[in-house]
Amino acid sequence: MPDDRLIVALDVPNAVAGLELAGRLGDAVSFYKIGLGMLTGGGLALANELKHEHGKRIFLDMKLFDIGATVEAAVRGLAQFDLDFLTVHGDPHVVRAAKEGAAGSDLRILAVTILTSLERSDLDDSLIRSGAIPDLVAERAGRAFEAGADGVISSPNEAAMIRALPDAEGRLIVTPGVRPVGADMGDQKRVATPANAVKNGVDHIVVGRPVWQSPDPRAAAQAIVAEMRSPQAVQPNV
Repeated sequence: MPDDRLIVALDVPNAVAGLELAGRLGDAVSFYKIGLGMLTGGGLALANELKHEHGKRIFLDMKLFDIGATVEAAVRGLAQFDLDFLTVHGDPHVVRAAKEGAAGSDLRILAVTILTSLERSDLDDSLIRSGAIPDLVAERAGRAFEAGADGVISSPNEAAMIRALPDAEGRLIVTPGVRPVGADMGDQKRVATPANAVKNGVDHIVVGRPVWQSPDPRAAAQAIVAEMRSPQAVQPNV
């Protein structure tokens, strides 16, 4: 049986490759992420086909950031596709605008705290104020919740801290940066295993390369689900 806590990232070149991968995964996966990298390769068409013809849930990872009016208009347009999750940057004005755009739909707005590919030196280069990343993530998450975000994107290592926030009750924590034991970290710098992510209070994990680079993607996905359901994983928010 699929477990929609696992979201497989279709980080492949185009919709044709994405549909082929989804076909190989079959009923082992019920939730997919489609990001900016596939936007010009038919990503929205693929999202619509997987949602309405194959019954899959869809996470559209656009990480929108702009002035409020533009974000609101963009989200209003995307909400017409009847998708499930959409990411925006966690700045409060962006979150508020996105929630306005999503009004009347079931689209859940997820706020990006700090990208899991970044570490403190990257933040310094971007002139982001000093402080430990976990503290900054928790503060950004709290502000995003206050602005109305349905959930946040964070590293699994910060999930427990976010889950403990007063405004976190009923909100989603979705995390990339999850790697099965022995998997290549790739460009992720703040990572955890699927079992540890669930134990830390994560609702959904996003996994890409360890699935689609595997010789047997279906078996790889099933192994991740098995780990999430293992005795090593406590499920405090299920």
